[in-house]
Amino acid sequence: MSAEFLITTLVVVATPGTGVLYTLAAGLARGGRASVVAAFGCTLGIVPHMVAAITGLAALLHTSAVAFQTLKYAGVAYLLYMAWSTLREKGALNVDEGQTPRGARSVIVSGVLINILNPKLTIFFFAFLPQFVSADGSTLVPMLELSAVFMLVTFVVFAAYGLFAAAVRTHVVSRPSVMTWMRRTFAGAFVGLGARLAAESR
Repeated sequence: MSAEFLITTLVVVATPGTGVLYTLAAGLARGGRASVVAAFGCTLGIVPHMVAAITGLAALLHTSAVAFQTLKYAGVAYLLYMAWSTLREKGALNVDEGQTPRGARSVIVSGVLINILNPKLTIFFFAFLPQFVSADGSTLVPMLELSAVFMLVTFVVFAAYGLFAAAVRTHVVSRPSVMTWMRRTFAGAFVGLGARLAAESR
């Protein structure tokens, strides 16, 4: 495993996107435990893209306009739903002190959906992983190893973002005006990310 792969992975993962935004929201609204759960959900959402890239299904998204557009607009719709539910105080920034198992499952499912419904992630894996795999011999094991490292870095970085948000949570939640501003900001960010995804081409 090269240093170039690790550096590239860290840059890609640390760049703010939907997963980072969702994990930050979870940390602010529900605390450290929920932020780690959200990071776990976002990391799980990488698995289908990893499998698609390794099995060659990513080529379908790359070549089929219908498949790509269908998944893309499903992702856009979900991001807009996240924005709407956040403004309605029932979504990502819903303050919930009771961390029930059902709440944890809900956080994980949302995190998984955020990453699954992003076709660019599949194509990223399709284009990214092979660059760091030798063409000599079997590529399956090296790609699985690189994917595992990518997922580990994703979880650690996202959890760090979320735990930082959780650390300043008391200063935010205790101020209703700040929470209102944060809800609007996060909702606007979800809309912006949805618009960016809608503008993406293969």
